Amino acid sequence: MDVAIIGIGIHPFGRTPARSGLQQGAYAARLALQDAGIEWRDIEFAFGGSASAGNADALGNELGLTGIPFINVANGCATGGSSLMTAYNAIRSGAHDIGLVAGFDKHDRGAFNADPKALGLGEWYGEMGLMMTTQFFAMKIQKYMHDHGISKDTLARVAHKAFINGSLNPNAWRRSPVALEEIASSTMVSDPLTKYMFCSPSEGGVALVLCRADKAKSYCARPVYLKSAVLKSRRYGSFEVFAPSQALQQVAGPTVDASRAAFEMAGVGPKDIDVSQLQDTESGAEIMHMAENGFCEHGEQEQLIQSGATQLGGSMPINTDGGCLANGEPIGASGLRQVYENVLQLRGAAGDHQVPGNPRLAYSHVYGAPGISAVTILQR
Repeated sequence: MDVAIIGIGIHPFGRTPARSGLQQGAYAARLALQDAGIEWRDIEFAFGGSASAGNADALGNELGLTGIPFINVANGCATGGSSLMTAYNAIRSGAHDIGLVAGFDKHDRGAFNADPKALGLGEWYGEMGLMMTTQFFAMKIQKYMHDHGISKDTLARVAHKAFINGSLNPNAWRRSPVALEEIASSTMVSDPLTKYMFCSPSEGGVALVLCRADKAKSYCARPVYLKSAVLKSRRYGSFEVFAPSQALQQVAGPTVDASRAAFEMAGVGPKDIDVSQLQDTESGAEIMHMAENGFCEHGEQEQLIQSGATQLGGSMPINTDGGCLANGEPIGASGLRQVYENVLQLRGAAGDHQVPGNPRLAYSHVYGAPGISAVTILQR
């Protein structure tokens, strides 16, 4: 049973003091239902997640208590991708015809500081310098730059592109471009990453309406079809297992596994993709994920980014809405934001940040701690 997306909705990301995280999620859900031309009572099931704003199933209190099965999902930064994959399988299996996926959050200011006990880890995790996500990602990109010849200028260019794209996106938090020189020379947070190279915890909500593909056009004139939705977790021997001693890494991480499985399921390859959204919690993540998702060889990012290939008008447009760097990261909504953006792109409805050439295939990738990746491939 094939699956389609027939409705999308978003609450602008950033800071919205007047609305709770739950209210932002309900705002997005109402827009998605309106976009699909249906009512909340038509929804047969829902999956969703929120890390800091209560259980996602509380959306029923805002939208109506209809008695549907609403499953809360918690999978770190991959919560949105996990929710979407689960809903995709619920329809694909024939268990349901139409459902909702939603994510929202309202995080405090400041960096995420995970509780090692909640991750099933000991005090050693923080003692090794891994407690803060800023330290974890800085350590990873340091080794990667050394091994593959990536320059600090290329790190800055990733953020520079993100803020340009965000300035064109009415739902982004960061709506002003930042000069390349300012990004490179700004306060160092965790070497080699400066403050403008990190995303920030933020607020926002996203919702998607999914249905059986054979019924999609009865709801929507422009459905977008899910060719694959895959989630993989870390395997023994990956970076996520051996992070304190990276030399012990023996196998590829979950992103490589999820990407390969998604391409195989969709029957396409990286060269077929017209637009991509890749997890960019910081500049280094986008660079590493370009190769881990199969879009280039390790080390080729230096030339691709320097040449402008990943910009809106380039041959490999990435994070066209500004990514996490310009939007911030409300954990429950972030992965769904990527899919929302890809639906806009495939509809030709992304406005000033629309990629040229009538894109046909779109790719999204989200990565969550402590080693979970979800990949979705869409086709118009």
